Amino acid sequence: MSLAVVRSRALLGLHAPEVRVETHVGNGLPAFHIVGLPEAEVRESRDRVRAALLHAGFDFPNRRLTVNLAPADLPKESGRFDLPIALGILCASGQLPSAPLDELEFVGELSLTGTIRPIRGALAMALAVASDPRPRTLVLPAASGAEAARVDGVRLLGAADLMGVVAHFLGNSPLERIESGVCPPAPATDGDFSDVKGQAGAKRALEIAAAGAHNLLMVGPPGAGKSLLAQRLPGILPPPQRDEALETAALASLAGSFTAADWGRRPFRAPHHGASAAAIVGGGAQPRPGEASLAHHGVLFLDELPEFSRAVLEALREPLETGRIGVARAARQVEFPARFQLVAAMNPCPCGHLGDARCRCTAEQVRRYQGRLSGPLLDRIDLLVRVQPVDEATLMRRADGEPSAAIARRVSVARERQLSRQGRPNAHLAAPDIDRQCTLDDAAGALLRRVASEQHWSSRALHRVQRVARTIADLAGEPAIGAPHVAEAVGYRRALG
Repeated sequence: MSLAVVRSRALLGLHAPEVRVETHVGNGLPAFHIVGLPEAEVRESRDRVRAALLHAGFDFPNRRLTVNLAPADLPKESGRFDLPIALGILCASGQLPSAPLDELEFVGELSLTGTIRPIRGALAMALAVASDPRPRTLVLPAASGAEAARVDGVRLLGAADLMGVVAHFLGNSPLERIESGVCPPAPATDGDFSDVKGQAGAKRALEIAAAGAHNLLMVGPPGAGKSLLAQRLPGILPPPQRDEALETAALASLAGSFTAADWGRRPFRAPHHGASAAAIVGGGAQPRPGEASLAHHGVLFLDELPEFSRAVLEALREPLETGRIGVARAARQVEFPARFQLVAAMNPCPCGHLGDARCRCTAEQVRRYQGRLSGPLLDRIDLLVRVQPVDEATLMRRADGEPSAAIARRVSVARERQLSRQGRPNAHLAAPDIDRQCTLDDAAGALLRRVASEQHWSSRALHRVQRVARTIADLAGEPAIGAPHVAEAVGYRRALG
């Protein structure tokens, strides 16, 4: 009887805990059992591994094989355990030496011919290996090496097929080393603000939202340019810091949507209003991140906001407040980061022409339409701006607006002020920090108290106005918040009616 232990990685949210693939070859009737909470994809690896080993010219032991995926209480899914299972069988049956196993970890799905296919979550696994106090080398599919290479301080080896891994074991042909470290960010490809004609008020609101990472709701008739404006927002956002870019890329890797072209670019997610709550906040039998988490450190754009289901809108309240989403299942609970910037757009009424001669909506229809947005959700919106249609003369005029690059420079300077002062954007200030960081002069304080009393604002609404006023002051380069800053912030807090 013989035993081999191969180390691999599972996925649990954004974490990748270590899994010991223990392979035992013993006497008894020929059988092949995989234990340790394997999902269907893992159980099916028996047939893939058998075919891959035979195709590569190895003997498949005609004995009793038991593969234990430890720890036993951690669910295992996907085909990434094919490669460690195959190597465990070869080492346990004496066809390969087991000495190299102590310094290596393996992940990879095998085809029937022994080719190693790319896997989901390679970046998260590379992060886990890099943070492990025991120095090891991660052997992964060569096609997944580009995303894992974003992680600093991890040794990576790329493998194209099973025979290449075997040759590395035997010392005949070492696997190719994948260099890890800094990768250049992708250039921005978003449209430019200079293309947008008119809409000075909406552009100003978007600049404030970008500078302080504030949530924004645009209200206006169809064709006024709400979606066009929202799509220009990523072009003025400050570039993500390296740890932010890694988190964003790791979440995309978990969802199987990582592309090297998006590295170093803040995500912009725009799900359809028919998306389910699970698609937005994440879920599934094996929980995966939803649109809200895939927009982490970026923008979640919800067009036609009232058309989203009530379950979706209410599910967003938690991540808007905490920046995290918990997905609970009977066996376990997974938490995904979701510190996104919400940008939404809606019509003022079902037909979109409220206040116009073309509007045929009754007062009750308007009330029901606007009532689809609950008070607690609206409380979490920092800026509400009305977007009016641009007249024909402006539309026919040649576009000569301020370019995104100029706006981005102002936004970057304001964001740097915030990071140096408090280490985070103004929108993420906790309630205890507002008194210290959002200092009001006497006139500004008196104005804010009067308006808050007249409008019956909640404490959350009051704090959000203070955060917006702080951002406006940062854009102006002012150390204290004055009455003009508060007046502008109050103007963005108007009701829908």
